[in-house]
Amino acid sequence: MAEEKESVPSTPTSGRGFEIPDHHLSKVVPPRQAPSMGSRVWSHLNDNIRSSILVEIELLILTFCVGLQDAISFPDFHCFASNQTGNTVFLVLAIVLPEADGDMFYTANIGIALGFFVASAWLTGQLGHLVGPRRRGWLILCNLFQTALVLAAAALQYMNQSELEAEAAVDGARAPMTLYAIGLLATAAGSQVVQARSLRVTEITTAMATAAWVDLMIDPDFFGLRNRGRNRRAAFLAALVLGTLAGAFVFKTVGSPAALLVSGAGKLVVVGMYFFNPAEREEGEKESGKSAV
Repeated sequence: MAEEKESVPSTPTSGRGFEIPDHHLSKVVPPRQAPSMGSRVWSHLNDNIRSSILVEIELLILTFCVGLQDAISFPDFHCFASNQTGNTVFLVLAIVLPEADGDMFYTANIGIALGFFVASAWLTGQLGHLVGPRRRGWLILCNLFQTALVLAAAALQYMNQSELEAEAAVDGARAPMTLYAIGLLATAAGSQVVQARSLRVTEITTAMATAAWVDLMIDPDFFGLRNRGRNRRAAFLAALVLGTLAGAFVFKTVGSPAALLVSGAGKLVVVGMYFFNPAEREEGEKESGKSAV
């Protein structure tokens, strides 16, 4: 009696004669899911902003806002909120000539402005090293913080203005909440200058004009048709002058609270603009772009 052969399930074979394992046939690759809205927003906020024409426009708007602030800070406070060259000179004079306090300058106001500016610059710079100085979310957060400080200073100045109208004998530079307003504005200015430096547009510092004037005058290609550095410096100085003129006009006609309110509104516009800045490409994307070309 012939032995019955055990039936073995046939395994599919390829056209070339070798067998295809069953586990490969049963393995199904799931379709790739699109990233969620939350993950896309998080990725967008973690992008590093690269230098572009939009960054230059944003820095020029911030420069205009600084002009507004300094236009009211010296008449009201007898010190500068962002120009620390003048504050440093005045502070040294206060040490050498203490009898001039209250006449030529106000030592407490100068000390608060310089101290808060330096502290804010240090804190913003060191935190920026940890989280990434050009990260979109960090820049937006910093600008929101600065805007809140400027608007808070505007509210304090409005309260000071009301008290000065009620009691004309009180000097504005020694008004009850003047030191708080100076500290808020100096803190916002220190953070802003560090932020401007991190964006790598060195010609637009948003605050200090001395270096820009010198660099503009000694530019070897001063009369060149296409000179990006010269154009940036000229635009920076123009924005600072226009901001100061606008601040002086508003200060004279309406008062310092209104000038600070306009400055805060300008900074808030920059917050919105940061959402649309182009991001830096990763190294892998750069390489793929080169190979595609």
